[in-house]
Amino acid sequence: MQFNFILLQKPGADGGMSNLIIMGAMILVFWLFMIRPQAKKAKQQKKFISDLQKGDKVVTIAGIHGTINKVNEDDTLSLEVSPGSYIKIEKSALSMEWTANLNKAATTEAKK
Repeated sequence: MQFNFILLQKPGADGGMSNLIIMGAMILVFWLFMIRPQAKKAKQQKKFISDLQKGDKVVTIAGIHGTINKVNEDDTLSLEVSPGSYIKIEKSALSMEWTANLNKAATTEAKK
């Protein structure tokens, strides 16, 4: 005995609409979990770089620790890595997360 299951709908009657709904839901989820957080982080990084000033302690993405000696107009910084020793780096080479961790550790030590 063979059973043939027949759909209650005609092929393509409502299948196109449900595919559109599923596709729209996938795009929404992708936007919520991928694109939106990256855009938010990029905005924070841009604000971090624009707020830099002389005397700030920073860490580069290469792990170099230093203090900003001079903020140049050509998107570079003069970074003092040891007393009297300066290097010129791009602003985009700074790590926002590592700099925040460095400054957070300095403030917790100062409170003790």
